Amino acid sequence: MDINEILDRAKKYVSLEQDADFRGQVEKLLQENNSEELSDRFYTDLEFGTGGLRGVIGGGFNRMNRFVVQRATQGLANYANAHGARSPEGKLRAVIAHDSRRYSAEFSLHAALVLAANGIETWLFPSLRPTPQLSFAVREKNATIGIVVTASHNPPEYNGYKVYWAGGAQVIPPHDTGIIDEVGRVGDGVKRMTREDAEAQGLLHIFGPEIDDRFVEVAKSVMVRPELLEEHGGDVKVVYTPLHGTGAQFVERVLGEVGVTVVTVPEQREPDGEFPTVKFPNPEEAPALKLALELGKREGANLVMATDPDADRIGIAVPDGDGFRLITGNQLGVLLVDYLFSALKEKGRLPVRPAFVKTIVTTELQRVVAEHYGAQVFDTLTGFKHIAELIRRFEEDPDGPTYVMGDEESYGYLIGTQVRDKDAISAALLTTEMTLYHVRQGKSVIQRLEEIYRQFGYYEEVTISRSFPGQAGVSVMKGLMERLRNDPPLEVGGLRVMRVRDVQRSIMIDREHGTETTEDLPKSNVLQFFLADSTVVSVRPSGTEPKIKFYASTPVPVTSTLDAARVAAAETLGRIERFINEMIESATQG
Repeated sequence: MDINEILDRAKKYVSLEQDADFRGQVEKLLQENNSEELSDRFYTDLEFGTGGLRGVIGGGFNRMNRFVVQRATQGLANYANAHGARSPEGKLRAVIAHDSRRYSAEFSLHAALVLAANGIETWLFPSLRPTPQLSFAVREKNATIGIVVTASHNPPEYNGYKVYWAGGAQVIPPHDTGIIDEVGRVGDGVKRMTREDAEAQGLLHIFGPEIDDRFVEVAKSVMVRPELLEEHGGDVKVVYTPLHGTGAQFVERVLGEVGVTVVTVPEQREPDGEFPTVKFPNPEEAPALKLALELGKREGANLVMATDPDADRIGIAVPDGDGFRLITGNQLGVLLVDYLFSALKEKGRLPVRPAFVKTIVTTELQRVVAEHYGAQVFDTLTGFKHIAELIRRFEEDPDGPTYVMGDEESYGYLIGTQVRDKDAISAALLTTEMTLYHVRQGKSVIQRLEEIYRQFGYYEEVTISRSFPGQAGVSVMKGLMERLRNDPPLEVGGLRVMRVRDVQRSIMIDREHGTETTEDLPKSNVLQFFLADSTVVSVRPSGTEPKIKFYASTPVPVTSTLDAARVAAAETLGRIERFINEMIESATQG
């Protein structure tokens, strides 16, 4: 796109944007003739992907702003009016929530007013709420669609917009591509309505406290041993941080109502879209938990927990010697699978055909543990919408399995079915119950994890994430994936590649036997390499950010000591990590 086209698009945006701040940013760039910044803001439209929008906040078609949100919502409204499920009275209904980020409240209101202008009755939360509560509210209200304005754990300059369909899960085919097509056709034709008119016509409603009370009861329903918490909840001390997001009001309430002492990090308790105490509000990363770990040590906590800004993901740390050890998303999943399935079995509450669902990049140790307790394990793609879709299929099959739990390695967990997205509120409660149980058994969470390793083998994982911003970055990402797909490596880290799974092409190539079989997974731009020692290396571009993620998981039998197994796993993953970094470096240098 040449500079004249860029300038024309910038001037068009100025004519369409009603927000003075966003409009003023672009007007200033035009006055300064800042072609580089204008090009970045207008060389493309911010992509409405299969999950919605996510991008840097600012004026421009390639930014998150009032007009881009309104245009996306108009496309969603068009699709819902054509394909959405209606109430017996012939109405369409929507639910909208938002987190603590910059402009989240404004974006959610403007989305609501566009939906109202399109005749869709919309329910809006009065203030910030967690993403899992949005999923629950869609189901509670029998809504046609849902929206949550959030950019999850991204830096402060980002915001986003996720779309949910009837049933409470994020949109999947054919609705995702159908919505994308409608958004692309909107152009300038956005319908709008004032808040006063929307409320007067019964098209805009604000939730009362009842929806919070119902959500709290749903979160508490995941307890397996409520009597344990009732009698001994005071024996476990939890230090918690919401990382300036939405989690405090519900984590504190849910744990408090079952008798657990919760000490919240005071500097991070209040919602703040600037996230002033952390570089990234991401519970996966140790620096985000720094203040919580310091407080945990002072308080003598049994458990340190953090939720991300929209409270759908949870990270934890547990006492280990004189300090705390961070537990990975894979490890917490293993611990929860072990506790939940064993406790349900002991209580006689395990379904006849219990199902556990994990993503294809999540550790296989979870499969081994779940199957040990009699569960049937299902693999699906990354993204909880795929787990939710399996839940729906299970429910539609009278002879099908019963969903118990699902998770993904990126710190997302869902216990039960009343929410259809990852839920850090209920996961916080079950994690606390699990910790208390092991404490009452005279062991630490670390000791239980090591028992699992000795019984089933030691598994270790590493994730490498590299960003590729800007126009050039998109080309590098595309070229890297094409190279891996069209000319897959024979070895990775010195280990022979035995099989290659290409999820985009729905095939598994078995190099040892020279066969190619069809795979039954939704199509996605994902590649997996299965190595000679059962290590699995996966690669996928993010659907919401300009980055590629590599995942490697290696299993090591514990034949002597755990330390020896750890050393062996570290050596293998180190070689693989060097291979991946060299490959990325080669791709970026052209």
